[in-house]
Parts: sequence; C-alpha cells; structure tokens
Amino acid sequence: MVRFQGFGGSGVRGSVVTGRYDAVRAVEVPPNLGAIADLTPVRDQERPAWLALGEDGTISRWDVTTGDHEAVGTTTVWAEPDPEPWNDREIRRRLHASHDGDFCAVVNDYGRFGEVIDLRTGEVTLALENEGHHSDTVPFSLAFGRSHGRCVVIHRTDWNRLDVSDAETGALLTDRSFLSPAEEDGLPEHHLDYFHGALYVSPDGKRILDDGWIWHPVGVPSVWDLDPWIEGNVWESEDGPSRVDVCGREYYWDHAMTWIDSARVAIGGIGDDDLAMRPGARIFDTSRTGERGMAVELLTFEGPAGRFFSDGTRLFSSGDTGLSTWDPAEGNLLGAVPGFSPTHHHPSTGQFLELADGVVRLWTA
Repeated sequence: MVRFQGFGGSGVRGSVVTGRYDAVRAVEVPPNLGAIADLTPVRDQERPAWLALGEDGTISRWDVTTGDHEAVGTTTVWAEPDPEPWNDREIRRRLHASHDGDFCAVVNDYGRFGEVIDLRTGEVTLALENEGHHSDTVPFSLAFGRSHGRCVVIHRTDWNRLDVSDAETGALLTDRSFLSPAEEDGLPEHHLDYFHGALYVSPDGKRILDDGWIWHPVGVPSVWDLDPWIEGNVWESEDGPSRVDVCGREYYWDHAMTWIDSARVAIGGIGDDDLAMRPGARIFDTSRTGERGMAVELLTFEGPAGRFFSDGTRLFSSGDTGLSTWDPAEGNLLGAVPGFSPTHHHPSTGQFLELADGVVRLWTA
C-alpha cells in the first residue's frame, strides 16, 4: 500500500530546521587545479578526499578543507562531436573514482568513449566504448565496485549490454555471447530490450541500480546483484533471478534517483508520464516484489526536486531554490539550506559541493 503525503502548509509534519545560508562558504580553487570540469568523492575512511578533473585533463586529489592537493594522473579522452544534442543532453566529460581512489574513469556522458586509469601508475588499463547506439539519450553507464577484494568496473559495451572488468588488468569478467535464438520470436536467448543508463552502486556495494529505458520510450529503473553476476551467472544483468524492475514512466529517465540503504531506493518524480510529472519522491523496497513482479513501493511524497543524495538515513534533494533534507520513512521535511544547490555529495564526510562556472561552494551536513 502506497501512502501519499502532501507537501506545504499543514501537509508537512514535524518541525523544519532551516540551515544558515552563511554556513555555505566559497572554496578557493588552488590555481594549479585550473578550471574544474568535474569532481567525484574518494570514500576511503582513512583518506577521504575529492578527485578533480581539470579542463586540461589533469586529475588531482584535493582535500577541500585544507586546500592540500596533488596531481595524480591525466586523461586523453577527447571531446566528441555533438552537432545536435538529444533533448539538451550535451556531451560532457564525467569523472568516476573507485572507493579507495586507486582507480578512476573519465567518460563522455551522452557520448561513446572513455577510459579507466590506474592512478598509482598513471597507466590506462581499459579503453571504453559503448558502440554509440542511442548513447546520446543516457549518461555513459559506468560504476566502480569490489568483488573479493578486487576493484572492478561495470561499464556499458553496447546499448543493451553491460560488462564487468578487472580495473587493474582490464580483464573481462563477464564474457558471454548471444548465440541460441529464442523459439518464440527469433531473438537471441537472454536478449534484453533495454538501453542501459546511469549506474548507482548500493552503499554495501552488493547491488546495482540502472537508470535505463525501453522502446517505445519508457524509463524503467532496474536493480540486480553484483556478486552472482561475476561469480556464476554472466546473464544476471539481462534476466538473472536477482533482477527487479523498480517502476515505469513514459518518456522519463535520466532524472533524480539514489540508494537510501542496501534495499531502499528513492526515485524522483511523481507520475507515469513526463508530461504529467510532479516534483516529489517515491521510495521503493527493491528486496521485495509486488504487483507485476516490480519492487514494492513504500511511500510517495511531494516536495523533493532536482538531484537526489542520501547519507544512508536521510534523503537530500538539491533543486533550484536550495538543498532540502527529508525523512524517507515518513516523508517529513527535516531541514533546508536555501540558495545552495549542490551538484556533488561526499558520503564519507557529509560534504556537499556546488560546482558552477568554475566556482566551488561547500556546506557540510
């Protein structure tokens, strides 16, 4: 049963704490970093930091609280031609980091190419390509994970195929080929009619959330387990027993979503069609299935807008008017920081960064 709670006026239960705007501070970008194209957190508990991608391709490790920084690598991923962006999705470089910061990936979101770099040696360990079919509709599917102490990278190798590779060696861990046709429609066995999108790894590192879509355009976020995919069933991402669809929205994908914990996800937008979508959050339990075999919806509440982040307990939404904090179990608005719309979140330090026009602003939860 989905419980709907309104937002605004008496519809919001509990007190709302408004954060101090003056607690948001501008962070001086060290001159050696130059213009920053993207940032990503290094979650290592002993040495939490940020990786910064410079416009010139330099990758630096940066402690925003102390200003300490050092160049740790470079990328040669080139800017792809983008003559006619689909639905305003312009090709841009995106930086990803492994949990410990030993590896990173630089990819072209809404483009075709990227690479994985071992920051300990500076070597490119894996050249990435997704074959380009409708790649302009989704960010480049990529995420880092761990399996038996080994750093792995999940990446899109075709419109309907993801693979897992060893980040250090580049070795493919999910080798498979579509050979035998299905009797009912002549398609290869395990054929997946799904355009993979942005990937999110659960906080415990065991599950993958995929913000993809199917033809004729319906956004269908899906979830499956990482370990069985690597250790036994190379088809786990196509039709494995752990794969669960979360919900479906016509013409609506590449919007806010995040893991809350190892089971719950928050999906942005209330509605079944992009033309009738309202700001808000839908909370799903992906460990259980209900109607039509989809994830169980726990709660729907209006209010959250923009990007979604979580610290494992709270849901944060970063919209045009500022940052707000929500209780994903009850739908209550817990607090707000008006005028601050962060683009990045560091789960280990609680830092939120707003990166816009080369200026970095910081607030810590």
